[in-house]
Amino acid sequence: MADVLIIDDDELMCDMLCDLIGSIGHKADFALTLTEGINRAETGDFDVVFLDVRMPDGNGLDALARIKTLASAPEVIIITGAGDADGAEIAITNGAWDYLQKPILPEEIALPIRRVLQYRDSLRQQARPVMALKHQGIIGESPLLKSCLDSLARAANNDAGVLITGETGTGKELLARALHENSARAEGRFVVVDCAALPATLVESALFGHVKGAFTGADRDREGLVKQADGGTLFLDEVGELSPLLQKNFLRVLQERRFRPVGARHEENSDFRLVAATNRDMEKMVADGLFRQDLLYRLRAIFIEAPPLRRRLEDLNSLVIYHTNRIFERNGLEPKGFSPDFFRTLSGYSWPGNVRELVNTLEMAISEAYNDPILFPKHLPKSIRIQVKKALIDPEQSVGDVSESALNTETIPPYREYRDTELARIERQYLENLMRLTHGSIKEACRISGLGRTRLYILMKKHNVSRLGWSH
Repeated sequence: MADVLIIDDDELMCDMLCDLIGSIGHKADFALTLTEGINRAETGDFDVVFLDVRMPDGNGLDALARIKTLASAPEVIIITGAGDADGAEIAITNGAWDYLQKPILPEEIALPIRRVLQYRDSLRQQARPVMALKHQGIIGESPLLKSCLDSLARAANNDAGVLITGETGTGKELLARALHENSARAEGRFVVVDCAALPATLVESALFGHVKGAFTGADRDREGLVKQADGGTLFLDEVGELSPLLQKNFLRVLQERRFRPVGARHEENSDFRLVAATNRDMEKMVADGLFRQDLLYRLRAIFIEAPPLRRRLEDLNSLVIYHTNRIFERNGLEPKGFSPDFFRTLSGYSWPGNVRELVNTLEMAISEAYNDPILFPKHLPKSIRIQVKKALIDPEQSVGDVSESALNTETIPPYREYRDTELARIERQYLENLMRLTHGSIKEACRISGLGRTRLYILMKKHNVSRLGWSH
């Protein structure tokens, strides 16, 4: 018997699907908003998720990758009343089991559920091979980062376009380089195009190259960045900064893999894999008419989100050790030790600049410490120490202070992000206390918590909580 979740804003459709799924011997639940559906998916143990595209609070395709990386790894079947070829491509590329258009016939529901159960049974009977992923410089073992790297590993196995999103300083270029190094194009070039820094007067020449005499100063032929990426990966950093004209030109290049150098009579070919990155809300840019929707579809055939540091603080100690060792080595310094409260202070800060800000902070702390053999909180910037102390002394006042400057510092996360982070922290603490109390006994933990064995294992895996550390 399968557990099925339906995420659709049409309540009549949900009732019909629930009845239909129940009639063939399976359990079904539904959610009428995308937010509620994601919450149900994260807290439930579903085999199949039927996901509508046009929801009142977002696009179902944007939630597809997130649902696919849940601990229960449900299969996702897209259902939509307004299907299109690009949407189907995005869905299938991101791992959707199927893409169905309404109205849906009963056999279109029953058959994929049977196939999903067959597929999941076959997976249980054979161990999944572990892919040795090269990810130099990407440090951490948190569930969020592991999920991100799992998505990267899957993306490395094909040649579809990838859009990497995330706040400034989260390591989007590191992820893009890791994607390239783990792909079949690893022997080719990794060519970076900083879209925010392209010179307006020479942008087409920089991208597509030019021939001798094409304009004043063009004293020889020049190969553009697109051609340099032939056989490799073209990385468009800050892709949201592309001008409308360049968006149009790039769309054709992506479709045809052909371009014309400035001043040339004939077009040239370039076989590249496209990876793009942005810290902007691309859906909002499309809605505001600032970015072409058809180009966005091409860019994000696969979607990867780089998690902010404040949501993976369990990686902070590893990041500190890794980057301080690099700083010591680069500057010819003797390694320093760390006081426990140095780490506690770092973990109490909100890190609006993410890993990039952390690295800058460590460089300043090491410079401040000079000949001191141990790093203490006093070596950290005063702004960080003040924020952490204010939060400890008066949490409400600290939040108020931050909110007044949120437009400038961006230190307050969105509500849903804050809620998810706190919920994850509480769940992890509960599981650790549960394992401590039961000395790692799963049977006793199920009795006390009221959770089923499968659900308990899923939560423990999600939060990286092991029973071994508590067993006698």
